[in-house]
Amino acid sequence: MKKNITLLFIAITLFSCKKEVKNKNQKLTVVTTTSMITDLVKNIGGNAIDLEGLMGSGVDPHLYKASEGDVSKLVNADVIFYNGLHLEGKLVEVFKKMGSQSTKTIAIGECITKNELIGSDYFASNYDPHIWFSVQNWKTVTSFVIDKLSSIDPKNATTYESNGKIYLKQLDELQKKLNTKIASLPKEKRILVTAHDAFSYFGASYDFDVVGLQGLSTATEAGVQDVQKLAGFIIEKKVKAIFVESSVPKRTIEALQAAVKSKNHEVSIGGTLFSDALGNSDTIEGTYIGMFEYNVNTIVNALR
Repeated sequence: MKKNITLLFIAITLFSCKKEVKNKNQKLTVVTTTSMITDLVKNIGGNAIDLEGLMGSGVDPHLYKASEGDVSKLVNADVIFYNGLHLEGKLVEVFKKMGSQSTKTIAIGECITKNELIGSDYFASNYDPHIWFSVQNWKTVTSFVIDKLSSIDPKNATTYESNGKIYLKQLDELQKKLNTKIASLPKEKRILVTAHDAFSYFGASYDFDVVGLQGLSTATEAGVQDVQKLAGFIIEKKVKAIFVESSVPKRTIEALQAAVKSKNHEVSIGGTLFSDALGNSDTIEGTYIGMFEYNVNTIVNALR
């Protein structure tokens, strides 16, 4: 990772003075990190921007390493939107460095007030960075991105505002659907066990008890004691199903299932959830709205 970061710093230094001056009629070049942010900016920017996403389906932002192609995208960007709250690890240092030059780097996590953030001792920011699992947070982020794009590219402000209004309405409709689906699951069954603790905002929003085997960051390995302790919890609470995550190897959840079985109990794997990345672009799960609805359907159907 150190070599990777050094490469980025060198590239930024070399290319900062070579960046071409855009013709006023050229589109804004926007680079995003996670697939959730890419989908959001795509909905707002539409055809008014040239959009490049760094992290595709199944890419874990906690462990992400930039390729040479990604370096080129970063140094040629007019604007970079990233999550912040140390989700992207040491890349945050790179973004801050770039922000001191001609490129605008924007951490969307900064628009969420501290009262709305969930505390965490696992990240340098002291907050859980998985803010997209609160639809209300995502609506706040949407308004934030609309304002930022409109300010940076005022000639297309009307487009950003119009697209943003449509997307905010879609998020309102998503909230209603999720509330209806989750209401069908009794509160005593709302226990969500996953590979790592990415769903705290989801739990707070919908009254779920959320437990992650690996903690908040996938860089933290689960030990034998962690597995055995969680197996005991599953048995005590009579949890019906546990869940794999698309961006995390399934062996940890399979080990947990085996630990439960070794105690003469059974727990099923209820399906695969999308946590730190969206699904493939040609699927419903390849959008934020589709991903969230898919996750909730998978969780409720398995636990019910």
